Amino acid sequence: MTSEKTVSEAIQYRRSVRIYDPEKSIDSTIVRKCIEQASLAPNSSNMQLWEFYHITSKEVIQKIAPYCFNQNAAKTAQELVVFVTRKDLWRKRAKANLGMIDTLFPPQPKSKQSNREKVSRRYYGKIVPFAYSDFLGIYGWFKYLMILIVGLFKPIYREVRARDMRVVVHKTCALAAENFMISMAAVGYDTCPMEGSDTWRVKRLLGLPLGANINMIVSCGIRKPEGVYGDRFRIPFKEVYKRV
Repeated sequence: MTSEKTVSEAIQYRRSVRIYDPEKSIDSTIVRKCIEQASLAPNSSNMQLWEFYHITSKEVIQKIAPYCFNQNAAKTAQELVVFVTRKDLWRKRAKANLGMIDTLFPPQPKSKQSNREKVSRRYYGKIVPFAYSDFLGIYGWFKYLMILIVGLFKPIYREVRARDMRVVVHKTCALAAENFMISMAAVGYDTCPMEGSDTWRVKRLLGLPLGANINMIVSCGIRKPEGVYGDRFRIPFKEVYKRV
């Protein structure tokens, strides 16, 4: 394997590869390292509402491929990584962050706590539960109406309904997936993010709980020349770049 690429080189090298070379294997330990780097991605409130399923079993890959509509990227993959959102774990993750705060600040009366500690504890103890709590969508609409009223008088965070928080955790998980794909490109490995899949069947195959949702499935391997479908196409940068 050649020396690791710079970030810019990895971004330029990365392509969505649809056909992998069956004669060229990849090292699962290196893929795992790239998944570890995925877990370092920035994420909303450091809640880390994600899980990464590293599929190395050829048998499982063969079962998942039809659920990805037999895309070549799935059928020829050496390995797969399934990026999963876990909004349902928000209480556990908030508690973990409060535990982290406990390690940063020694126990002391609230009157002696620094402003940073008070803000941090209030955030994970009150604001996060306010944002993530819901009951059959009813509480979400109550929060939304309350936000509309308060928002008449000052700037306020408005995405507090269940569907809003679902978007938040999917954005977070996508950031991790991008970290993973760039990390793979840096070591000369190829990937293809696949949104097209029967997520219900994949969830059932992996034994995922009801509260879990699949963000994307990323296939992994070493590209064949024909596995890159043509030159990269992008809309002219001047059409998408807006300087204010």
